[in-house]
Amino acid sequence: MTDLPSDLGSGLAVSVAGEPAPAGPTRSSVGAVFGDMPILVKISAIWLVLVVVGAIYAKVDQDLLGGALPLQDPDFQTNNFDASTGDFGTGEPLLGPSFDHFLGTDAIARDTFARIVHGAWVSLIVSGVSAVFGIVVGGFLGSLVGFVRGRTETLVMAAIDVILAFPALILLLALVSVFEVRSLTLISLVIGVLSIPAYTRVARANSLAVSNREFVMAAQAIGTRRRDILFREIIPNVLPTLLAYAMVAAAFVVVVEGSLSFLGLSVQLPQSTWGNMINQARRDIKTNVAQVLWPSLALTMTVLALNQVGDYFQRRSSVRQSAL
Repeated sequence: MTDLPSDLGSGLAVSVAGEPAPAGPTRSSVGAVFGDMPILVKISAIWLVLVVVGAIYAKVDQDLLGGALPLQDPDFQTNNFDASTGDFGTGEPLLGPSFDHFLGTDAIARDTFARIVHGAWVSLIVSGVSAVFGIVVGGFLGSLVGFVRGRTETLVMAAIDVILAFPALILLLALVSVFEVRSLTLISLVIGVLSIPAYTRVARANSLAVSNREFVMAAQAIGTRRRDILFREIIPNVLPTLLAYAMVAAAFVVVVEGSLSFLGLSVQLPQSTWGNMINQARRDIKTNVAQVLWPSLALTMTVLALNQVGDYFQRRSSVRQSAL
């Protein structure tokens, strides 16, 4: 009898019917994965890296270094008195792009580029917390009910279906409106909790398929504990699909957070987000459309990039699973 490996992602060949099976896919390096991407996906991945690096750069500059790095204060009105020089600033409202202000200034002379970079931090945190909640909680619940089934599956999925019956944005607006303080922590937690049901359904669907694989049946046949099968066989094979789905789901989360910001129900001013930048700039859209255009482009490009990269990894995950 041929021993079946517990980690099918290791690339070892498995023989079930006595004939050697072709070797499975091996773990690729980051460089090899990037090299295999189509050109549009490569551009999307580079954009996402720039967004993440820019968001971290802005946060480190603001909180740890006190503005020591060459990035302007997103809340400083450049036509106000500058205590460091003793003079009034040379900036003016609604300036066009220049060397001093790469994307110009807004209606109260704040640097638009600095505000966009700082706004990326909000999108990064909200989408990251949502993915963590979904993968950890939703992924575990979905993997569990897809494996054990029975009454546990019925109860858990009934609760999930009730939550999914409400329109996500409406439910989110209702929950956010209940709280008087709308901090980044609160918004992230609310969106993170509401992300759990979708991840649970994705994990359950994959868990149902994985639990019928030969290696799971073999583990059950030799008397392996169900807990060990869940954590060693089911969850590791469900996780790649969840990670790929997280990229696509993050795009939706960025749009939701931007919508809340536009409506004034997300992180409050003066902290910049792409949504509240669009909301503030729309009043001057007839005289300076650029101040609406820049945050809109940042939001749109980030959503498109997440969808492109997420779709690529979903296809890649499907190919890997079909080769098992």
